[in-house]
Amino acid sequence: MTTSTAEVETRLTRRISNFLYQRSRVGLALLLAPPTFWLALVYIASLSALLITAFWSVDSFTGDIEHTWTLKNFATIVGESTYQAVTLRTLGIALSVTVIDVAFALPVAFYMSKVASRGWQRFLVISMTLPLWSSYLVKAYAWRSVLSSGGILDWILTPFGIPSPGYGLEGTVITLAYLWFPFVVLPIYTALQRVPNSLIEASADLGGGTIKTIRSVVVPLIIPGIIAGSIFSFSLTLGDYIAVKIVGGATQTLGTLIFTNVGTANNLPLAAAIAFIPLGIILVYLASVKRTGALDNL
Repeated sequence: MTTSTAEVETRLTRRISNFLYQRSRVGLALLLAPPTFWLALVYIASLSALLITAFWSVDSFTGDIEHTWTLKNFATIVGESTYQAVTLRTLGIALSVTVIDVAFALPVAFYMSKVASRGWQRFLVISMTLPLWSSYLVKAYAWRSVLSSGGILDWILTPFGIPSPGYGLEGTVITLAYLWFPFVVLPIYTALQRVPNSLIEASADLGGGTIKTIRSVVVPLIIPGIIAGSIFSFSLTLGDYIAVKIVGGATQTLGTLIFTNVGTANNLPLAAAIAFIPLGIILVYLASVKRTGALDNL
C-alpha cells in the first residue's frame, strides 16, 4: 500500500515537472505569482488607499476625517510658500546626496573591479556590504555622535580651524550619503565587472590616457549601473525622515512634514497630499532617465 502510494506520488511529480519544463512561461508565472500578489495586495493597494485619502479633509472641530472629495489639500501645498521651500530643500538634499555618492562610488568601484587583486576584491565587496548588516538607527545615531559638539569630527577639524557641520542641513547630507553609499557603489561595481579589460587596454594602446579612457570608454558602458545607484540614493533620500529627525536639527523635509501631519497634527489627508510630491518627483526622474534609454540595459 505504501509502495503504491509512493509510486503514484513519483509519477505525479514527474508529470508536473515535465509539464512545467515544456511550458516554461507557466512555471515562471507560478513562481512569480506569490510575490506579485503580495506586492499588489500589501504595497500597491495600501499605497493607493493612502493616496485616495489626499482627496478627503479633516473636520477642524472634531478632528475626524470627512469622506468628501476635495482638492483643498493640494491647493494648500501648492499655494503656501512653506511647502514650496521644503520641496526645494528636499530636492536639493536628494540631488546632493546622489552626486556625492556617485562621485565617491566611481573611483571606489573602479578600484574594486579593475585594480584590486582577487582576494582584496572580495574583502572590499564584503566591506561595502558590511554596513548593511547593522541597523539603520544604529548608523544614524552613530553619525549623531560623530557630528555632535566635541565629537570625533569636531575633534579632527578643530586644529585646522574648520568647524564641525553639526546638526542641520550639512549633517543630514553627510549622514544620508553614508547610509545610501553601498546602494550606489554595488550597482556601479557590477556594471564595471561587465566591462572587458581588453577595451581598456585597447584604449591605452591607442594613446588614450587614464582620464580619457574612463570618460570615453568606461563611463558610457556603466551608465546603467550609475543610473541604478542614483535611483536608490535619490528615491530613498526623498522619503527619509528618521535620519533628518536624528541629525537634521530644525531642518524640515517632505518626509518630516508627512511624519508630523500623521503623528502630531493628526492630519492624514494633508500628509497623503504631501506624499504625492516625492512620488511625482521620482516618476519624473524615471521618465527622464527612460527617455535616454539608460534603463533598457538594467
